[in-house]
Amino acid sequence: MDSVALDPAADLIEAGRTPVFELDGFNGPLGLLVTLARTRQIDLTRISLQDLVDQLAAALTQAMPLGEKGDWVVMATWLVLLRSRLLLPADLPAQEEAETQADRLRGRLVALHEMQALAAWLDRRPALGRDVFVRGQPELTGPCGEAQHTVDVIEFLWASLALFDDGEMPDTASLYRPLWLDLHSLPEARDRILLRLAESPEGQTLDRLLPPASSNVLRQRSAWASTFTASLELAKQGVVRLVQEGGFTPIQVNPAPA
Repeated sequence: MDSVALDPAADLIEAGRTPVFELDGFNGPLGLLVTLARTRQIDLTRISLQDLVDQLAAALTQAMPLGEKGDWVVMATWLVLLRSRLLLPADLPAQEEAETQADRLRGRLVALHEMQALAAWLDRRPALGRDVFVRGQPELTGPCGEAQHTVDVIEFLWASLALFDDGEMPDTASLYRPLWLDLHSLPEARDRILLRLAESPEGQTLDRLLPPASSNVLRQRSAWASTFTASLELAKQGVVRLVQEGGFTPIQVNPAPA
């Protein structure tokens, strides 16, 4: 049998990220070899088991995820079992049983191929809570539950006093100072909203009350957060009125009537 002609598109679809084998009568990825074996388009009796095992062992040394390597081992094992069944004596009872077991192994290869395709499809889908998020879910209200841990006050005091047993005072000079981030503050946002509304008595949408745009993503988020929080505080004090026509529509900020 001549070497099987490979179609690059078929390799990409059928083989995926399987290793490439160079065997007698076949030269291509392991996934394609499995596909040809389950569709009976290749003579497995000409495949050298030693070459198959040696090249699989070499492929397992690659830096690949352990799950993919496990799939390679399973696929190669089933190919070896399928080939061994086909090499049984040609007498009628044993040959029929070998054909039956070979068909069963081909069915398992088909099932493995379908499971791998489904797993790859699911892995490419956006995950809920990681890539996409549900909108409009009700907020959780009420008590957050009882504390899971209890502290023995007496033991806590004894442990605190034990710090002074060595005669040295604990270091209280060094204080923790959080990292300073140049973000927009709430008073600045409040003053900016009042100034813009004084210039535009008809009101403005919330996005027009933001400070000048910045290339810093964190400053952009702080601009939105401070402006929105300041508008809520002004609305609570009766200085402005917030109007929104519908869900996820622009928020209109209007001066409150006198």
